[in-house]
Amino acid sequence: MKGYYKMPEATAEAIDKEGWLHTGDLGEVDENGYFKVTGRIKDMIIRGGENIYPRELEEFLYKNPEVMNVQVIGISDKKYGEQVLAAVQLKTGKTASAEDFIEFCKGKIARHKIPKYWEFVDSYPMTASGKIQKFKMREIFEKNIRLRLSFRS
Repeated sequence: MKGYYKMPEATAEAIDKEGWLHTGDLGEVDENGYFKVTGRIKDMIIRGGENIYPRELEEFLYKNPEVMNVQVIGISDKKYGEQVLAAVQLKTGKTASAEDFIEFCKGKIARHKIPKYWEFVDSYPMTASGKIQKFKMREIFEKNIRLRLSFRS
């Protein structure tokens, strides 16, 4: 890739001086030399200095038989920098609570990776091309959490 069409600033951000394209993807290489995308750098959650990869948590939570879809995002937090939030879309006819999911996680993933916030949703904000807009989710849920916390005070 030589650059973005008529977007020199975006090109300068994505392509370094040696000509390497920085996509923002995280990945791994298997024993056969194949690359697998495992997440996005901009989606990484930093909670109290610990790096938490949303895709890793999403893949774990998909193992729960109640889950149809799940998206994990970071929510701003004064003490830890970010907290983990899981927005869960349950399968039709299924019910579950945050406590059920916390129990599901205990002993199977590190404690600091267990989401502090659990939201149960019917859908996610999407682009016209069908991609989930995590930045919009973050805006919506941060606002909702601030409102809930202000009512408790």
